[in-house]
Amino acid sequence: MTSNDSLQRLAQIIESRKPARGGDPQTSYVARLLHKGPDAFLKKIGEEATETVMAAKDLDHGGDPAKLVGEVADLWFHSLIALAHYGLSPADVIAELERREGTSGIEEKALRKVQARETAEK
Repeated sequence: MTSNDSLQRLAQIIESRKPARGGDPQTSYVARLLHKGPDAFLKKIGEEATETVMAAKDLDHGGDPAKLVGEVADLWFHSLIALAHYGLSPADVIAELERREGTSGIEEKALRKVQARETAEK
């Protein structure tokens, strides 16, 4: 079993919790977030991102590594909900990471700026 398998299984569970697929907001946290709409799960992503940063900073001062792992898991989980809502999957993110593999981060960022500028000029 790979990490990708775990992400895909979780994505399938999230997909099954969509209100259109019968997900019940009364019994499922995921269905409740999806039922409330983007503001609900996007707010959670912001909260979890902040908690991830705080846990990482705590590690510099003797914090518990498990806390960072837990916060990153929460961040990923809520990000998977957003992906599902917008019709995307972990495979889309993995494909993008693979596309970037071997590319300098500095070069990648510069290329994205050029592409954004070209798009804005059209």
